Amino acid sequence: MIVKTYVAGPFDANNYLVIDKDSKEAVLIDCSDVTKDIIDEVKNNNLDLKYILITHGHFDHVLGINGMKSALDTTVVVPREDLILIDNINEHSRFFGQEVINIPTHDKTYDEGIDLRIGQHEIEVIKTPGHTEGGVSLLIGRNLFSGDTLFKDSFGRTDLYGGNTEKLVKSIVYELFRLPGNTIVYPGHGNSTTIEYEKLHNDIMHYVKRG
Repeated sequence: MIVKTYVAGPFDANNYLVIDKDSKEAVLIDCSDVTKDIIDEVKNNNLDLKYILITHGHFDHVLGINGMKSALDTTVVVPREDLILIDNINEHSRFFGQEVINIPTHDKTYDEGIDLRIGQHEIEVIKTPGHTEGGVSLLIGRNLFSGDTLFKDSFGRTDLYGGNTEKLVKSIVYELFRLPGNTIVYPGHGNSTTIEYEKLHNDIMHYVKRG
């Protein structure tokens, strides 16, 4: 399994191209801009891009959906609970001084019984609300794509629409921290980390102790 990281969009969001070497199938996790390097990687290597998978509905993670879907002819899957954020994207983007002309579209939501796979690898959808109501983390083998739920040494903000601190703490402590310590965490912004490291060092643990 190959994981390639592309930083794109107005707030330097991580877009992850995950490639199964054997089948040459791939998925793109989060889509913050129309990124030529990703398009070239897929087309030049004859990859079969099965899905664009969105971890949550904030505008800085979905801005590239329409252009990338058109360029790569693939299926876009989003969290159902975050459709309100995507369909009303400018209510959020204007808060950050951004204006979105083309509202991102989607094909499916995670709760529609989709069997998500890349090659022989199952893509497990872990519901991790708190940063947004519909936030998910995606587990492929020992690779966890946590969106804006869990960062290295930190965690997602909860002061925007759909945010809930109690839910975020539960998502991290009871869902993500149950995973093996050697699970590699690929967050929505910033550097990768591991579950073992975050259980020892993440600010969320100080919050839990204070609570």
